[in-house]
Amino acid sequence: MLARLASASLRGLDAEAVDVEVDLSRGIPCWSLVGLPEAAVREARDRVRSSVINSGFEFPLRRITVNLSPADMRKDGSYFDLPIAIGLLMASGQIQLDNALKLSSSASVSQNESKLPFLIGELALDGRINPVNGVLPLVLFARSHGFQSIILPTDNINEVAAIDDIQIYPAANLLTVVEHLTGFKAIEQAYFETDDTQISENIPDMCDVRGQQQARRALEIAAAGGHHLLLNGSPGVGKSMLAKRLPGIMPPLTSEQALEVTRIYSVSGDRSRPAMSKLPPIRTPHHTASNVAIIGGGSNPKPGEISKADFGILFLDELPTFQYYQYSNQDRQYAG
Repeated sequence: MLARLASASLRGLDAEAVDVEVDLSRGIPCWSLVGLPEAAVREARDRVRSSVINSGFEFPLRRITVNLSPADMRKDGSYFDLPIAIGLLMASGQIQLDNALKLSSSASVSQNESKLPFLIGELALDGRINPVNGVLPLVLFARSHGFQSIILPTDNINEVAAIDDIQIYPAANLLTVVEHLTGFKAIEQAYFETDDTQISENIPDMCDVRGQQQARRALEIAAAGGHHLLLNGSPGVGKSMLAKRLPGIMPPLTSEQALEVTRIYSVSGDRSRPAMSKLPPIRTPHHTASNVAIIGGGSNPKPGEISKADFGILFLDELPTFQYYQYSNQDRQYAG
């Protein structure tokens, strides 16, 4: 009546080991979820219950205790839904697996001996597996801890399928995962081919600019040396036009840089950028953006515009209108 699965919890751009333990015991039917779960994790009991029933399985009328270990570390995110549901089905005997799979070792220990995949996914009420944020750091964690395969939502496949040395299986619903684990019907493994010369054709080209030789020279020096650039001039002389064409003359990202940028966008939940793109990112925040939006942070810290512009360009159009510029001017006045 006990099942234990290895999982992980996001901490910034990395992940930390978490054990998902599901225990069924005699008593009045109830559900208890412990281990410092945040709101999204606590709500998993309602999603898991409906998903299990609507997938054709029986929800056990027992006293259910779900523990997310270690208990002194806060857990946030809906990606615990799938391992909790599978653990519930394992503990109730509805999934018949080998003993080595039923009680896998702790997530902090290498699991080369375990054939149970690393599970990630948020469950819908009808059993579908919805995409989640932060999949890439979780996959990198699973690979570093000896997992041979991983099951995740189909919509998250593009941002992680380029990872080597681990088998990626995209799943559409809970029933598909159960059939894969029991050997009834295997999920087709995902393959992803990257193009090292991948550059978007929609980038404004520097050849569109006529004249502005001095400004063009400044952009070339900034792109070659990775320098900061301040464009100052009268309205309408072409400052924004030149700045928007800077990515077109920058070198493409390396594979390591593209992986780092993809991990930042994965954690922030921003899917506006293609995964593993070699194009340097360009971010153009509005001058009314808050401190958290620019710098990052919050109650559950997320990357800001500065982090999303890593290895790329942070374009602050009309710089004097940004509150940071105004604060710095006030500080100079007070100091004077």
